Amino acid sequence: MFCEIATVIGSDGRSSSLTRPGTVVVYRRTRGIWNKDREMSFITDEEDNLSDIRRKMQELISFLGECKIFVTKTATGALYFDLMKAGCSVFEVSGTPDEFLDDVLFEEEKEQANKSAQKNVAIPGPYERSPGEYVVSIKEIQGKIPGITSKQILLEFMRTGKFSSIEITCDHIPPWIEMEAHNLKYEISSEKKDINEVILMIQNPGYK
Repeated sequence: MFCEIATVIGSDGRSSSLTRPGTVVVYRRTRGIWNKDREMSFITDEEDNLSDIRRKMQELISFLGECKIFVTKTATGALYFDLMKAGCSVFEVSGTPDEFLDDVLFEEEKEQANKSAQKNVAIPGPYERSPGEYVVSIKEIQGKIPGITSKQILLEFMRTGKFSSIEITCDHIPPWIEMEAHNLKYEISSEKKDINEVILMIQNPGYK
């Protein structure tokens, strides 16, 4: 039984991002040992047009193949949205592969187990405070249902577009929400209320 995790590595040997020149490396774990399986360079620059970026992402996704776990130092923008659309779990981790591969695998397995466990559990979502205006506390829901993820609570609802605004209370801003809002052309703003509380506001200009 083997598992694969891909990560983008900078010139310093540490995790980097797809917006900087680097090398995407796929590590394969066999019998508890991680080995480098394959790699490819990945470089984007300011001269790339939309067609160039799409071509490069198609090449990257093809290179990843069945590998569906991707590690980056920072995950923002359309590049990571493409990975998520391709079914990849994207993790933000800073460090060298030998420091984080086992931890990332543990987190992915835990998330998959949680998804299986939650299949028969009703997942709370945003509620309508006034016409078109919704409110949800990810922080409160996760406190009541351990293991539930912010994606399970909010992703499907965000993609419906059936809201004028969503007010989200969380202890930190999940990177996927920013990516999803950007690609769905929603407006997003945030206000830090406390050391462990952020109010995130998503506006949908296309709502009618």
